[in-house]
Amino acid sequence: MWTLAGVTLESRILLGTARYPSPVCMRESIVRSGANVITVSLRREAAGGNGAGRFWDYVKDLPVRILPNTAGCYSAQEAITTAHMARDLFDTNWIKLEVIGDDETLQPDPFGLVEAARVLVREGFEVFPYTTDDLIVAGRLVDAGCRILMPWAAPIGSGRGLTNPHGLRLLRERFANLPLIVDAGLGRPSHAAQALELGYDAVLLNTAVAGSGDPALMAAAFAQAVDAGRKGYEAGLMQPRDHAVASTPSNGRAFAELSGGES
Repeated sequence: MWTLAGVTLESRILLGTARYPSPVCMRESIVRSGANVITVSLRREAAGGNGAGRFWDYVKDLPVRILPNTAGCYSAQEAITTAHMARDLFDTNWIKLEVIGDDETLQPDPFGLVEAARVLVREGFEVFPYTTDDLIVAGRLVDAGCRILMPWAAPIGSGRGLTNPHGLRLLRERFANLPLIVDAGLGRPSHAAQALELGYDAVLLNTAVAGSGDPALMAAAFAQAVDAGRKGYEAGLMQPRDHAVASTPSNGRAFAELSGGES
């Protein structure tokens, strides 16, 4: 059990709801992942024609909270406007804040991100900012009032895993009292386990699950990996050494003394 924005959760997976082969597959993947929080794009739901109603048909009886996002926004004002629309549509003050600065990498615009975060926090939103592993940007977001940080492991949908584990470790050390969630770039269950082993509180997944050959099975695999990674972190991970250490004691071992004479 852990707490996110005042809500007690069991699962350390936040699951995206885009790119699944079908709504039925999406629902099954949510169930198999055990996720208590799912993300949804306001733009995608609006494009579907029925707004939140159609989406709720598939998730209304699941024990999940909705985390709307501002995916596809390229300016602070656009993200702020989208956040307000999402709050009205999904009846939540939670918002995953995305302000994109580069079309190719989908890297966040740090200036627009901080600007939008400051406004939205002031207007009563619980802001989940999608950011990079940059320590200074993270600090500015905290100064703006964010109580949660969501740094990437790698660019969205790249599946490259933790490209800068040192940077992520530094964020975990510097913001020890904040929930930190690795968001974007995870491609394998082992990547998620690695993030949890660093002490991160959770991971947010989408493409690695929805784009696999069997999304529901992959969701279950990530759930197991996250659980293993967290347990490893809590147990205390063995640190690498530069030399070997025998696992079998030498005391009492049998040996033969060789000599040149007869016994």
